[in-house]
Amino acid sequence: MSDTQFDYIIVGAGTAGCLLANRLSADASKRVLLIEAGRKDDYHWVHIPVGYLYCIGNPRTDWLYHTEPADGLNGRSLRYPRGKVLGGCSSINGMIYMRGQSRDYDQWAQITGDDRWNWQHCLPYFKLHEDHHAGADELHGAKGTPAEVLQQGMTAYHQTLRHRQAGGEWRIEKQRLRWDILDAFAQAAVQAGIPATADFNRGSNEGVGYFEVNQKSGWRWNTAKAFLRPTCYGRPNFEMWTHAQVSRLLLETRADGHVRCTGVETFNGHQMVQAHAKHAVVLCAGAIGTPQLLQLSGIGAAPMLQRLGIPPVVALPGVGANLQDHLQIRAVFKVKGVKTLNTLANSWWGKAAIGLEYLLHRSGPMSMAPSQLGAFTRSDPSQAWPNIEYHVQPLSLDAFGEPLHRFPAFTASVCNLNPSSRGTVNIHSPDFKQAPLIAPNYLSTEDDRRVAADSLRVTRRIAAQPALAAYAPEEWKPGTQFQTDDELARLAGDIGTTIFHPVGTARMGRSDDPMAVVDSELRVLDGRGGVVAGLRIADASVMPVITSGNTNSPVLMMAERAAELLAVDAAEFG
Repeated sequence: MSDTQFDYIIVGAGTAGCLLANRLSADASKRVLLIEAGRKDDYHWVHIPVGYLYCIGNPRTDWLYHTEPADGLNGRSLRYPRGKVLGGCSSINGMIYMRGQSRDYDQWAQITGDDRWNWQHCLPYFKLHEDHHAGADELHGAKGTPAEVLQQGMTAYHQTLRHRQAGGEWRIEKQRLRWDILDAFAQAAVQAGIPATADFNRGSNEGVGYFEVNQKSGWRWNTAKAFLRPTCYGRPNFEMWTHAQVSRLLLETRADGHVRCTGVETFNGHQMVQAHAKHAVVLCAGAIGTPQLLQLSGIGAAPMLQRLGIPPVVALPGVGANLQDHLQIRAVFKVKGVKTLNTLANSWWGKAAIGLEYLLHRSGPMSMAPSQLGAFTRSDPSQAWPNIEYHVQPLSLDAFGEPLHRFPAFTASVCNLNPSSRGTVNIHSPDFKQAPLIAPNYLSTEDDRRVAADSLRVTRRIAAQPALAAYAPEEWKPGTQFQTDDELARLAGDIGTTIFHPVGTARMGRSDDPMAVVDSELRVLDGRGGVVAGLRIADASVMPVITSGNTNSPVLMMAERAAELLAVDAAEFG
């Protein structure tokens, strides 16, 4: 850490940070520093797909957050996993490749007043880093096929990436297993009126089918492998600090009142070290870490900061507000006459067979994503678009981390894709080592409670179809004794759990929006009609509205856009 002068400092080596480091360090004239609070991704369970079971709740790879007790969850608090390791959440998540729906991005464009966030303009940035197993077409990218973003772009940034042969790093594959019980569920969903689909990522994800996953030949494919190794490690202008937690941003208020971010202060386990950025500090710490760091640095709601003894530098009440997440409601059905993971993994010979299959073929249950089968549909016919998502698994357990049940069963978890409940992330101490208070406020609106009740009824309708009849599904949890809206809504509060998709706590918006934190170019607003110079955010916290699906892949698209915006700015302003 002897030379601490850089062009770019990226805070957080997670999903967005790894891609940004790759793109920005492609320009050999720019020095790039990537800072990660966690360790390197050299833990074997990071790379074996089923290893998420050993990474979530493990201090080696997880921040170990918990939510505040919530009225909507009948007073319960939830474990709230966030990746604290190289690759971030891409090292511990469900590996599901999902963009959401085209209308999500069209809504972002409307909220920000910037058409560059609509589906048409975002799609090429998804395709740029894709390496899709089926090859390139009008909606997917693949390694070896020139990306139109780079072919059409004429800036020095595009020329640099073409020279580096960038693109196609993010591998997307079919899963390497199937289950009779999941095939039957898919057939039952079709019988219940949900169309079959082979691709959830073509603008409308309505349908039922097996998820595509971010894996390569049966191994997890995280962003560290995709974008850092070996590319960045071989670049002399790239530097990475691990075991290094940023404690605050270095902010300079100039005589004219304008604020500039000049760098960061970082604790390396022994001492505080300052690093300085010529062009920009980019926050990629996620929907929890980014608002925490802004608030610790004096950017946030002034009354809260003053109460904690932190002098407000930039008054932005939207920092830490607008937290959105997907709450899943897990319904468990006992079955007969069909293989499930419960029975397979509850004997020594079954476990041995699972291990041997993975060892020999990189397939079978050890190659499983947490959820294999997906479905998108409407909670009731009046919904204008698919508003609920299913994650279906050939297994059951009481809670994540608990043993599998000893009876054969499947789980159909359903979540409201477009929750109206909004929560907060706020520090409660000026000590950067203290976790912030996370309050998602699940099921705090009547609309969310109604969708929760209706979605459980949809699950029951699917389970009652002829395709599943041969396996005699019996609702074990929650139980058929719960029927009314009030009973089902309360039940959802009893059994609902996060699906790990927090977003929105530093959201994009127009400059005249009092709750916006960044503008449409991801620049942090200064609360006075301008921006904080040298400071941007490129992670899930800037989503104004949560996407209609899993959130990892949208973050990569946003990071692609951020890298281009930063590089073009640097070329223009020097």
